[in-house]
Amino acid sequence: MATYILADNQELTRSALEGIIEQQGGAEVLRAVGKSELVQKLTAHGDAIVVLDYTLFDFEDVEQLLIVSERFELSQWVLLSDELTPPFLRKVVYSSHRFGVVFKDSPLADVREALRLAARGERFICRRAMEVILASTPHEEKRSAVLTSTEVEIVLAIAQGKTTKEIATERFSSVHTIITHRKNIFRKLEVNSAREVVKYAIRAGLVDSSEFYI
Repeated sequence: MATYILADNQELTRSALEGIIEQQGGAEVLRAVGKSELVQKLTAHGDAIVVLDYTLFDFEDVEQLLIVSERFELSQWVLLSDELTPPFLRKVVYSSHRFGVVFKDSPLADVREALRLAARGERFICRRAMEVILASTPHEEKRSAVLTSTEVEIVLAIAQGKTTKEIATERFSSVHTIITHRKNIFRKLEVNSAREVVKYAIRAGLVDSSEFYI
């Protein structure tokens, strides 16, 4: 029986994935809400299939993700996110054959195929992800990023270790609104993790480094 670990912090996505996996039959579904819990569950289920939304999880960078995957060499991974940058995709896909990639707006058939192949120890890379990898060059320059005042404030909050829920409460906004801001920040800076956001913002002089606690 295959074991799936859903490492996705969006309740709607987790529920949808559970429904898809249940349709396939003969599978155990577990949830992990953070990197530490994910590692604990992988320790108990080393050959599990991890379905991960990297952009909303607490991996510091792609290297940390690869280290965890290498530690559990029998695991299979399906990256299921809204946006992933070309450098990130190239790094993951070229470093390990155990990572499949689909986007959250991919056809449902692609998601099902990615899960089905992962259960067989194979990977599925959706067409758009492959096009992004092949169309970009290793030496491409980052486009200049212009953050709005709201986005800079959210970057500061992220750097201070605040969760999406905490930021939403402080700003009297919905969690969905903050998630949208995060996606826009990640897209503009061409990064995939909170740590990368902070490092890039400091290097680019977008914010005062004295405001950060990292």
